[in-house]
Amino acid sequence: MIEFVELRKEFGTSTVVEDLDLIIPAGEIFGFLGPNGAGKTTTIKMMMGVLEPTSGTVILNGHDIAKAPEEAKAQTGYVPDQPALYDKLTGMEFLRFVGGLYGLDRGDIDERARDLLEEFDMLARAEELIETYSHGMKQRLTLSAALMHRPRILVLDEPMVGLDPQGGLELRQILLALAAGGVTVFLSTHSLSVAEELCDRIGILDAGRLVALGSLDELQSRAALRPETAPRDASLESVFLRLTGTEDRE
Repeated sequence: MIEFVELRKEFGTSTVVEDLDLIIPAGEIFGFLGPNGAGKTTTIKMMMGVLEPTSGTVILNGHDIAKAPEEAKAQTGYVPDQPALYDKLTGMEFLRFVGGLYGLDRGDIDERARDLLEEFDMLARAEELIETYSHGMKQRLTLSAALMHRPRILVLDEPMVGLDPQGGLELRQILLALAAGGVTVFLSTHSLSVAEELCDRIGILDAGRLVALGSLDELQSRAALRPETAPRDASLESVFLRLTGTEDRE
């Protein structure tokens, strides 16, 4: 479970995230959407302990990220929007390194790494340097690393970027399987079609504020209650543009 408690972030006189209160239950795929600059990545960085909030906190599976960061991070896998990899390591060496950071048993590390590399169709290139990998392969390796310690929460910031159609399909199938096993998936994405296909609920952030929250059906109903912004169709894209007002900004 993920819980945001009055989470707020200010940079000088600018409020980037404004008093975010939200609970995401175990096993849910939650879509976190918003225009560029809405505060999504800032929210995720506070969630992962990379940025300190101005006030409020995030609780990950019962652990306050500010008071018990090691316990909270042990529950969580994270795929950032710009992953940092060690290009002079092989894919296998990198996963062994990550497994060691999480304190996994040596025997479990190799078995888990092979299983993940096979699942992501990378086992044949496991002993090649990461610098030889394509962007899509690096993205898959980053996701493999995030899953090494079998987290109960998975946080993804734009994970579809650079993936080919087959890679995107495989990722969607993996996320569905993880959620079915009780893993909470927090998915920040600009791909509205992916959010529409996968997400149980969707939160829309605009100018640092959560302006809409619910299932696609609930968001469609909310948009329909506003005649001046009623969507022309029932797609998430149309609902998103209307609820954020971005259609009128273009």
